[in-house]
Amino acid sequence: MENPDITTPVWVAALVDFLRRQPSISAVKIDPVARTLAVATVGAVELPGLEATLAATIAAWELPWVADGTMPAPRGFSLRHEGGATVVGRDSCVTAEKMWRWRELAWPELTGEAPVAVSEWRSLAGLAAACGGAGLAGAGASWWWPEFPRVASGCFLLAFIAGGWDAAIDSWANLRQRVIDIHFLMLAVALGALFIGAWGEAVLLLFLFSASGAMEAYALDRTHREVSALLKSSPKRATVLDVNGAEREVGIADLRVGQVIRVRPGEAVAADGLVLHGKSASDESALTGEAHPVDKRPGDPVFSGTINLWGVLDFSVSLLPAESTLQKIIRLIQTAQKLKAPSERFTARFGTRYTYAVIGGSAVMFLVWWLGLQLPAFDHAGETRSAFYRAMTLMVVASPCALVLSIPSAILSAIAWGARHGVLFRGGAAIEKLADISAVALDKTGTLTTGELVVAGCESYPPGREREVWQLALTLEANSHHPLARAIVRHARAEGLVEGVLDDFASITGQGVRGKMDGANLLLGRRELLENGPLGAWAKQLPAAAAELSEVWVLGRDLVGRILLKDQIRVESRAVLARLQAMGIKTIMLTGDRRHTAEAVAEELGLVEVRAGLSPEGKVAAIQSLRAAGFKVAMVGDGVNDAPSLAAADVSVAMGARGSDAALEQAEVILMHDRIENFLAAHRLSQRARAIIRQNLAIALGVVVVMVIATVLGTVPLAIGVAAHEGSTLLVCLNSLRLLWGRNV
Repeated sequence: MENPDITTPVWVAALVDFLRRQPSISAVKIDPVARTLAVATVGAVELPGLEATLAATIAAWELPWVADGTMPAPRGFSLRHEGGATVVGRDSCVTAEKMWRWRELAWPELTGEAPVAVSEWRSLAGLAAACGGAGLAGAGASWWWPEFPRVASGCFLLAFIAGGWDAAIDSWANLRQRVIDIHFLMLAVALGALFIGAWGEAVLLLFLFSASGAMEAYALDRTHREVSALLKSSPKRATVLDVNGAEREVGIADLRVGQVIRVRPGEAVAADGLVLHGKSASDESALTGEAHPVDKRPGDPVFSGTINLWGVLDFSVSLLPAESTLQKIIRLIQTAQKLKAPSERFTARFGTRYTYAVIGGSAVMFLVWWLGLQLPAFDHAGETRSAFYRAMTLMVVASPCALVLSIPSAILSAIAWGARHGVLFRGGAAIEKLADISAVALDKTGTLTTGELVVAGCESYPPGREREVWQLALTLEANSHHPLARAIVRHARAEGLVEGVLDDFASITGQGVRGKMDGANLLLGRRELLENGPLGAWAKQLPAAAAELSEVWVLGRDLVGRILLKDQIRVESRAVLARLQAMGIKTIMLTGDRRHTAEAVAEELGLVEVRAGLSPEGKVAAIQSLRAAGFKVAMVGDGVNDAPSLAAADVSVAMGARGSDAALEQAEVILMHDRIENFLAAHRLSQRARAIIRQNLAIALGVVVVMVIATVLGTVPLAIGVAAHEGSTLLVCLNSLRLLWGRNV
């Protein structure tokens, strides 16, 4: 099979692997957009087991939709498009395809119940411990009771079986597909050592190899546990309030947007939404890594999987559970763990070819030592090691175990740490590229500012009736989720006001809302509502709001007023920008807002360079000009208009909590919960990951080069070669785990 990381999309490779394991299935037809799934069979076949296996395959991979037909498939399989669907099947003739019987299957839901890889490190560690214990027993028996050699041989045999069990299973599975890997290499050396009577060396090799395998599995388990922690925090049931306030419990799959959910102290929030009633605080550490509780009041957002700490909250559902922040994180992590960095893809290709080179090189050196240097082929002659013994030692010290593990272990550890601390990397490439950035371009609204407006003032005409203006505004905006409405409602309720009862209500598209209360018409919206009405001449004489402020006008029976709102600057933004500038990284604001507004925000944040009034195309041009000037650019944004510039940057970073789907789709790094300071953590993490990758490569290649030269030029005992090889593998894994244990900030 061709390497899927080079030529074949990972989801195609996953479906091909499914077909290989299911000979009764001829093809799979899948349409991720229409959410349809079918399999082609010839004759009768039991579908329930196959359906579960295929569902697990799809759930484990994000299935991107690519409209063209240029994607290659491995040899023996074909890939084609039929309308909106993609068909992955076995190569066959037209006649054979006419015999296919298509069977529709249910589309698997990628929810919190999606399968997660089960850890094997405990069983591997147990086998390694058994191998080590039996090996020590065998060494002790040969020392203390040399007259009973069968006791020592029996202990060594048990150690050999325990140490080689997992490697034998993997080797057999690979050999059936005509693939030779490192497991086969180690078993071959161990069997060769048994052949010449080197029982101790064989057991030492398998013990260290199985121990390093357990260490690798432990490193992978730590990454899977980060996902499992999120899965466990995903609620299964929710309490829904009906129009009369009555409670009923439903499964989260039955929730709908707009429903009102009640969450009590200690319960998990069932879906993303906005608080309507109640005060409390929530534990959002599962999503953001933030240890401090976050206060929740009417108008504040709540997120699926977070824990309500002390008060009762009623909130309206804004996103279905399957589309929630929590599920978004889970899917992104599961995808990220399967997307390899460029250097990782290189070592994957290199490792397979290198394994064959090691076997071939060892065979050649065996002939050189035996026929060229006249060393005994298999039997030791005094202190002279046989050619076969030396060839096995060379095979061990030249094996690429540590090299193959050097990069993926570091990448997975970095992804796991980031996921637990509110930074999502969509694959290893983002980790590598982020370490090299020399310029950061940032959008203003929603990135440097919160995107959540705060009240800057209120004016009434005639003066002195500001509280009445707030009362009318609250009444009209109480059921709206617009950012302006959220700010008005939050402030009015904090002032102790209660909304009135409307007799009539309607939205004025793009302008505002209107209603009727106690027989009087009410109006709330933009200045144009006044200027285009009977009060137009008077309204045009009113002073305009300052450039950095937004205004909302309110009209009642005998009252006119306006509420002034301001976008709130993130308190962390100034410190983040100062830190980036101290590191020598160029910072620049790209925004579509007016220059006056943008410059006011930039001055408050300490930003020197601002480009304002930009269209989406203008932002792309700004990114391209920075790249043309030699900068490696990271773009940080959150809106639909930021998506093109995110795609144009070297590294795309999106604000995750309120980021648009378009921005999140383009982003390689996602800062969950809109924490701009996590950008510094992501940058530091990428730098540490790159440093550890380089250290791992130096360790792996250094040990190989030194030990190969020593083995070719001198006589290196097999035990020393085994210790050096497996020791470097263990060291690489432990070095990578430092990314999980470090603070990275």
